[in-house]
Amino acid sequence: MLVLGIETSCDDTGVALYDRDTGLRAHALYSQIGHAAFGGVVPELASRDHIQKLLPLIDALMREAQLPMTALDAIAYTAGPGLAGALLVGAALARALAFSLGIPALGIHHLEGHLLAPQLEAHGPEFPFLALLVSGGHTLIADVSGLGRYTILGESRDDAAGEAFDKSAKVLGLGYPGGPAVSRAAQQGGPSALRLPRPLTDRPGLEFSFSGLKTALVLAAKEAPLDEERRAMLAFALQEAIVDTLAIKCRRALIATGHKRLVIAGGVGANQRLRERLHKDSEELGVALHYPRPAFCTDNGAMIAYAGCLRLAKGQTDGGAFGIRPRWPLSELTPP
Repeated sequence: MLVLGIETSCDDTGVALYDRDTGLRAHALYSQIGHAAFGGVVPELASRDHIQKLLPLIDALMREAQLPMTALDAIAYTAGPGLAGALLVGAALARALAFSLGIPALGIHHLEGHLLAPQLEAHGPEFPFLALLVSGGHTLIADVSGLGRYTILGESRDDAAGEAFDKSAKVLGLGYPGGPAVSRAAQQGGPSALRLPRPLTDRPGLEFSFSGLKTALVLAAKEAPLDEERRAMLAFALQEAIVDTLAIKCRRALIATGHKRLVIAGGVGANQRLRERLHKDSEELGVALHYPRPAFCTDNGAMIAYAGCLRLAKGQTDGGAFGIRPRWPLSELTPP
């Protein structure tokens, strides 16, 4: 079964080919870096870029794989959550292409794609496992017992970790996207007298809250002029606070559940400092740590093609129904 995956939930246009027998055949991504000029994603501009780039990207993908469109057995596309206009572009093209080829198309949950992305790797994790999903819009810990079997153990009450990075980077004048910008600046900094809060770590539970951390950084940034040295110091303090918070919650969840496999997924999962910390903690707990290659941490078509292939192989179809779900709780997913 050869599946074309289409990802257009936000500002990245991702496509990929996944074969159930041979694995990932090809993948391509167009990243809309132009949004950096606005300090964040502009939904209307994102939708227009998807319209312009998606079909040419698919054509280029098929040429790279040296396959005709007629070789496709199914199409998987991101149906939500995400920006409504961006989702509609991918869903409409997927449905139209599937109709013209006489093959099924299946809408996939964006976060399910992220959770399963580490399984694209050569030694990916088997079910069950504990997952930390950290991206621009989501921060959660989930107990993953199988395909479509996800129990959320804790999530952010307000800002996600990625949002805290983005908003703080804007305050510090470091640019967009904030995660990589803060990480680069933090490399020039180091430990200092400044210590930002680790939200909700002083009480039991696995919930997150990063809004107050952002506010603490804003107040600290106003205490003195923002020269290069101070920016680096603040960036270091922010990254350490976020990494420490995520690591503390992961350790709690691993001890509580007894899981021996931990997955990091989502764009923030590419943060090197976070990986180093979780590697250390995992070794201490005797836990295997898994994460996808950096290209599959951020939004991509490969994770959608893979998730779609798994569900289609189990016989799941949606009868040709067309629709998107900009708001779609992960807890509503069911096994195929």
